[in-house]
Amino acid sequence: MEVKKLSISWQFLIVLVLVLQILSALDFDPYRVLGVSRTASQADIKKAYKKLAREWHPDKNKDPGAEDKFIQISKAYEILSNEEKRSNYDHYGDAGENQGYQKQQQREYRFRHFHENFYFDESFFHFPFNSERRDSIDEKYLLHFSHYVNEVVPDSFKKPYLIKITSDWCFSCIHIEPVWKEVVQELEGLGVGIGVVHAGYERRLAHHLGAHSTPSILGIINGKISFFHNAVVRENLRQFVESLLPGNLVEKVTNKNYVRFLSGWQQDNKPHVLLFDQMPVVPLLYKLTAFAYKDYLSFGYVHVGLRGAEEITRQYDVNVYTPTILVFKEHIHKPADVIQARGMKKQVIDDFITQNKYLLAARLTSQKLFHELCPVKRSHRQRKYCVVLLTPEATKLGKPFEAFLSFALANTQDTVRFVHIYSNRQQEFATTLLPDSDTFPGRSVVSILERRTTGGRVVYKTLEAPWTGSESDKFTLLGYLDQLRRDPALLSSEAVLPDLTDELAPIFLLRWLYSASDYISDCWDSIFHNNWREMMPLLSLVFSALFILFGTVIVQAFSDSNDERESNPPDKEEVHEKAGKTEPSFTKENSSKIPKKGFVEVTELTDVTYTSNLVRLRPGHMNVVLILSDPTKTSLLQKFALEVYTFTGRIIRR
Repeated sequence: MEVKKLSISWQFLIVLVLVLQILSALDFDPYRVLGVSRTASQADIKKAYKKLAREWHPDKNKDPGAEDKFIQISKAYEILSNEEKRSNYDHYGDAGENQGYQKQQQREYRFRHFHENFYFDESFFHFPFNSERRDSIDEKYLLHFSHYVNEVVPDSFKKPYLIKITSDWCFSCIHIEPVWKEVVQELEGLGVGIGVVHAGYERRLAHHLGAHSTPSILGIINGKISFFHNAVVRENLRQFVESLLPGNLVEKVTNKNYVRFLSGWQQDNKPHVLLFDQMPVVPLLYKLTAFAYKDYLSFGYVHVGLRGAEEITRQYDVNVYTPTILVFKEHIHKPADVIQARGMKKQVIDDFITQNKYLLAARLTSQKLFHELCPVKRSHRQRKYCVVLLTPEATKLGKPFEAFLSFALANTQDTVRFVHIYSNRQQEFATTLLPDSDTFPGRSVVSILERRTTGGRVVYKTLEAPWTGSESDKFTLLGYLDQLRRDPALLSSEAVLPDLTDELAPIFLLRWLYSASDYISDCWDSIFHNNWREMMPLLSLVFSALFILFGTVIVQAFSDSNDERESNPPDKEEVHEKAGKTEPSFTKENSSKIPKKGFVEVTELTDVTYTSNLVRLRPGHMNVVLILSDPTKTSLLQKFALEVYTFTGRIIRR
């Protein structure tokens, strides 16, 4: 009977909780929570959210209801900051995607959504709370220490990672799981790496990441770890991932600066990409793409709905109603490639960018770029020839380069790559391909080469005449390339090329400043965001250093005061007066040489002063005993005083 009553009580309690949840969901008004009107702008909503979040953050507000209030504030901001969710709420009273449902259907959805979040099903009273379903979600993202070190960290230089730390018997982990699943599905499709660490089985990795509690969520980018400290809602996690990315990845482009931006290919030695879209902010997908290919291309964003973008939109005939991506290489007046589609997927953008990673005739500025553009021959079917233009920097945009560029544009052979080098910047490289460099002083030269080994061995053929860009030069080069397809032995010369100097590498001072800036930023973030347990090693080191420093100063101060107290006894004035009557004064000559500052005290050794001066002598101190007779006392004391002065700079008194 008691068991039956207990079962009924549990059922009643569960039903009561569900009813209260439904009622609270029905009464939830994000506008009222943030204290803004229904016509408030995004700036007003963001301002109100920041103010309330600072006020009700559980770490700062000790009110028992602060955590629940903070969750409501975050949920309200998640709805109102998303235009689609805000529109759905304004029209249907719900931020979901089921706009056509009636109120009854919305209530059923809310009940079912709450039911799924907290796993009130047949396994509710059997731990681990439907663990099979939870494990299946995280199983493919589980990380091990070796996998993290060897794959995740190197890959974080191309894309950010979002990692969740979880464990068994973690009720909070169960609570955030629906949000985590939703965020993973969205961000993984955008190119964000996902990882899950089980602290119970991977303690070494959890400790390495600095996670001392579960659940914890952190981000990794460029090998650096940043912890997530806000409420676990979709919008906050999305903003956290966006905050991990550098702020200068994508440049805002308008009519005023688009020519300067596109002309940057000469200095950056990269193609430039422009995305045209109606969104006022740069889409996260585009930022992630810019981060992944930041070493190969420069990215810009044009907001077509903004005044000041009409000229550039008209210049390149862009459809303002469809997202469009243009790639520009050496010619800024005409894009080299175009893609236009609604709802672009990551794979489509990656394929498009990969096909346009390099300029038509890129400049070899580093050994890494040389390896990528002119790879080593692996087999007879994988031959890659490089046509290299050796040109002085002074003629970089002259007729020889323009003719070489037009020849590269007309090329249709996949086995041939066109590159150029500034001969004055890469002198050793240029000299190796031009054994008789005196024949081409200040002139442009074309050489065809094939790399045989990674050690620098190449076979090559240098055109006999300088490259002037004339039609005859183009005809000669075309003849060599046609002959090379039939007879690879045309490349008859061999050489070992030296490694290229990295022309775009920052100087030592700039590298040092960048490193110092990153270190200060990391320390600042650690001080304000890490918990006390993570900060204990640093705090221990700082306080230990301060303790040693101030302890040494205090001990030294007490030591000096004791020395002064012992060296100045109360009756020393009387002793000096008596001694002054019996002792002759120094000569005028000697007294002029001795400054009147300080003294070395001389006391008469008797049975009374024996113990204090010799027996109780302090460590590090020394007494000099001078044995005198009455006839020699006066003269010897005077000479002794002069000897002591040469070591101490102080006169003797006794």
